[in-house]
Amino acid sequence: MTGETDLKTLLASMTPELLAGTYVFATLAPGVAQLEGVEPVMVFREREGVTLIVTEEAASTAALTASFRCRMLTLNIHSSLEAVGFLAAITTRLTAAGMGVNPVSAFYHDHLFVPADRAEEALELLVGLAEENKV
Repeated sequence: MTGETDLKTLLASMTPELLAGTYVFATLAPGVAQLEGVEPVMVFREREGVTLIVTEEAASTAALTASFRCRMLTLNIHSSLEAVGFLAAITTRLTAAGMGVNPVSAFYHDHLFVPADRAEEALELLVGLAEENKV
């Protein structure tokens, strides 16, 4: 299963879904073990430390320093990791609305972390983008 690569198909067929919960980005210093009981939706290792995307509640419970209070939108279409322009089109639409976004690509789907207070607006923008691209 390699996923869809055609940009028009990706845009027209995506069904953005706003997931429950509020997330934050947190970090652990290099060499610090991941905390017991913290189940991140994403872990990324950099030289400076480990980035975790976790629920706001989990970060608070674990006393993690966190930033960017956000909601997660999943673009429900199996996009190829080699697809060209999909996230560019998505982020361009959100940029036009003055909205920051942190996209994460996983094997099956792309996920967007958008400001918590603008999540419904982001969803509407992406549903509109999908409608505009339907044949």
